[in-house]
Amino acid sequence: MTNAQVTALQYGFIGFLALWVVVLVPQLITQLARHGGLRLRGLAATAAVLLYGCMTLAVVLLPLPGPGTRRLAQTVQLHPFQWIADIHTELLKHGGGDWFTTQAFQQACLNVLLFVPLGVFARILWRRGLIGTALIGFTASLCIELTQVTANFGTAPYVYRIFDVDDLMNNTAGAGVGWVFGALLLTFLRSPVHVQPARRERVDFAQTR
Repeated sequence: MTNAQVTALQYGFIGFLALWVVVLVPQLITQLARHGGLRLRGLAATAAVLLYGCMTLAVVLLPLPGPGTRRLAQTVQLHPFQWIADIHTELLKHGGGDWFTTQAFQQACLNVLLFVPLGVFARILWRRGLIGTALIGFTASLCIELTQVTANFGTAPYVYRIFDVDDLMNNTAGAGVGWVFGALLLTFLRSPVHVQPARRERVDFAQTR
């Protein structure tokens, strides 16, 4: 992980704390008014979703381009599975090596892992099916990519991230993986534990043992 990514995560966490304070107070008031007490599961779910959202936005949008940042030669990549070709290019450039150590492969994996929590939330919290979860993942990824290709909707001086169709595919796949994981987790938590009741044994004290 680069220093820029670490810094982005730090800003994301600070943003989460600030946003959570804003959301927490009305949530506490609502719970006390409706249920007469606090529901820790609801508070934890809200905190998890906010933390994930802030961290994700921080990773995909930060750091913002500075005065000395070089502009991108390519801002749009529309060839599906280009990351596979990029792996081959990296191996040729470095004279061989392991494909799973290449930056292209690791970036593809990170794009999948980035949306796994979203799939878990969609299955466990929002009760969505696999297709619905895939649509949520695709829509969220598309919004991110449009934000990047429009230079944060014109608020950044220029485009500093690539609109990549592979990111759309990998993010959507990550949401699907998260849905499967969430479904398995629910199945595990709901599976009853069969406990054999203790058998009663009549003891005849007159019988010699």
